[in-house]
Amino acid sequence: MFGFGVLKGMSVTLWNFILSYVYPKKGITTVQYPEQKKEVEERFRNFPFLVYEGAPDNMRCVACDICSKECPPKCIYIIPEKDAQGRVQKKPATFDIDYAICMNCGICEEVCPFDAIFMDHEYELAEYERLSSLLYHKEDLLKPVEHFAKIRPTDYGRIEATRAAKGVKGRAQPVAGAPPKPAETQQSPPATS
Repeated sequence: MFGFGVLKGMSVTLWNFILSYVYPKKGITTVQYPEQKKEVEERFRNFPFLVYEGAPDNMRCVACDICSKECPPKCIYIIPEKDAQGRVQKKPATFDIDYAICMNCGICEEVCPFDAIFMDHEYELAEYERLSSLLYHKEDLLKPVEHFAKIRPTDYGRIEATRAAKGVKGRAQPVAGAPPKPAETQQSPPATS
């Protein structure tokens, strides 16, 4: 029948129009942006960020390079930190993400075994200069774990419960400026006679 596709399309449009008045939160697809902003879901994903606990020196990231290897557009660049003797430390000296290339897939979050990188809800990123302004460095990417708890409380509770069950409490390396931990006393074996 001629025009059946048009009628079918118009019925979908009419149905969505009616739903926008019945369920205003879920049905309305247009808002008066930027005055009004649509609430994002908890699992909404946009650009990734790095998590730290307490101080920015106490990052969860150990520069394992898994996220950069699994990233489809290869927008993550990691160089591990080295000490004075040239030994690789479990901390990134450079951690850059090129947001101009990032496709917001969330694979970096999924493959991170240390729960160090998550997808943010921030979507209002606009720059005049594409190449250098959208290249975010480690300092720009760092956010406290409280930020993650605020934007995704369900995932935060699940992840922290898993970390607690494994006995993980942040990074193994001490925070810079923190007092050193006292050395454990070793007991000598009991003397036998």
